Order: sequence, then structure tokens, then C-alpha cells
Amino acid sequence: MREVAFIKQNKEKWLNFEKAIFGKTLKNPDELASLYIQLVNDLSYAQTYYPKSKTILYLNNLAAKAFQKIYKTKRQDTNRFVHFWKTEVPLIVYEYRRYILYAFLIFGLFLSIGILSSSKDENFVRLILSDGYVNQTKENIENGDPLAIYGTNTTWGTFLGILYHNLRVAINNYFWGIFGGIGSVLILMYNSIMVGSFQYMFYEFDTFWVSVKGIWIHGAFEIFSMVIEAAAGLILGASVLFPKTYSRMMSLKIGFKNSFKIFLSTIPFTVMAAFLEGYVTRHYNIMPNWLSVGIILTTLAIISYYYLIYPFILHKKLKNLHAII
Repeated sequence: MREVAFIKQNKEKWLNFEKAIFGKTLKNPDELASLYIQLVNDLSYAQTYYPKSKTILYLNNLAAKAFQKIYKTKRQDTNRFVHFWKTEVPLIVYEYRRYILYAFLIFGLFLSIGILSSSKDENFVRLILSDGYVNQTKENIENGDPLAIYGTNTTWGTFLGILYHNLRVAINNYFWGIFGGIGSVLILMYNSIMVGSFQYMFYEFDTFWVSVKGIWIHGAFEIFSMVIEAAAGLILGASVLFPKTYSRMMSLKIGFKNSFKIFLSTIPFTVMAAFLEGYVTRHYNIMPNWLSVGIILTTLAIISYYYLIYPFILHKKLKNLHAII
């Protein structure tokens, strides 16, 4: 389709959308969001077929203003806090879903490297985890309690210490993404290799299942959150490297606002991971298998649904709503 025909075909719709956004006729954010989806689709089409056109700048500016309007509009019947978790974050996650995919691919790649390297070089695990940690774990295994390290301190002290450590890692994982995403990639790379080496160490000591049913009680929330935080860092870095039709500063502002909301959404999961590690994981050796596996599957299902499934369900719902409107 020629650009002139594209503009002529959609001009009236865009003008009506401007009235809907900046007028006083529509106040429901769900309705505005459904119209916004159509606008984004037109913008994507224009970027593909008319990459140097001023139409892209127009649609980009309109989409940016619409986005701000949608997320600043408060529903009268919905608490702002609920709206943030139920609608705002999932829609942002859907918009940047490819960065979530990139983060998981990076995690999977370096997790595999950690496992493979550990299997080929017996000193690799010690290089990553330190001699002291490996020796202590080996001693714990010989004493019949492979994960004894998780019960060495008080529950409250363990919770606070782990929470502080996890939050520090999370903050670094996200904010170091400002350097073109490289900082987030490096932090995720190191932690992924460490997870792979850590699990291989228990496999080598013939205690793999014991480690899984203990460690992943808190690990599902902790590791998954780490990947999402890295994705947020990649979004932040991409906003600097690829401003598209925005100025670099405007792109950074938009990228920071959206990525920070994704990062912020991981904090409750990080807190819960620390709670589980401090209060529940220490009892792994007396817990029946069904309970350990149940906790692991439940936590994994909750966080997977929120970041990987629900955003698509919500997007489809809004898209269908637009079709009705």
C-alpha cells in the first residue's frame, strides 16, 4: 500500500483517536488502552513500510501522549495500587515481551555453560563458588545434611541477610543496564553460570534431587525475578542505544519509566524468596516430597503466569474490547 493511501485510509481514525484521548468523552482506561493497541499496530506498520516518513513521527508522538494519558487516568472503581499490578505492569511487560525472551535466552545459555564447564573441568566449580563453599558443602553432605548451610543462622537473621543481598543484586542487575544493557547481561551471565555450577556440584556429589527439592523452594521466585530484572535492564539500555524517532533523552525517559515499573514489580517476589529461604528452606530435610514439590510448582506457576501468560491474556482481552467498540 502506498503511503498516501495508508494515510487516507487511517486519517479519520487517528483524528477520532486524538479526540478520544484529549477530549472528555472517554474516561475508562481500558477503552483507551484498546484504542491504543490499534494505534500501535498502525505505528508498527508505518515503521516497516515507510521507515523514513514523517507519519512515523506523528504516530509516535500520538502514541506517547496516549500512553501517558492511559496510565495517568484513574478508574473510579479501581484502586490505583490494584490497577498498577492488574493492568499497568502486565501491559508494559507485553509491550517489551521480546526483552523478557532475550533475558531468558541469556539465562539458559550461560546456565548451560556453567553446567558444561563444571562437567569438563573439576576446578571450575571451585573457581565460581570458592574452595571454602565447596569444601563446606562436601562436609555437609558427608554429615547427611547437604543444605545445612541454610539452617546455620536464626530465621530472622537469615531472612534479613538474604533480603539485603538479593535486593542489592536486583538493583545492580537493573541499573547497570543503563550502559547499553551490557551491565545487566554481565550480571545475569555470572549468576546464570553460578546457578549451573551450583547444581552440577550437587549432581556430582549424588545429591541432585535433595538440592532441587530444597533450593528451589525459594529459587523459583529468586531466579525468575533475577531474569525479569535483567530484562528491565535491557529495556533501559535499549532506550539509550535505540531511540528510534524520539530524541535520545526522551527515549531514555520513556524507557526508564517503563522498565522501572517492571523492576519494581519483582520486589515482592524477591521479598517472598528471602522469606522462603529464611523460614522454609531450612526444613527441607524433614518435609515430605509432596510438600517441597508443591511449594516449588506453586511458586513457579504464580510468577510464570504473571509475567509470561497473563500479559497475553490481558492484551487479547483489550484487543477484543476494541473490536466491540
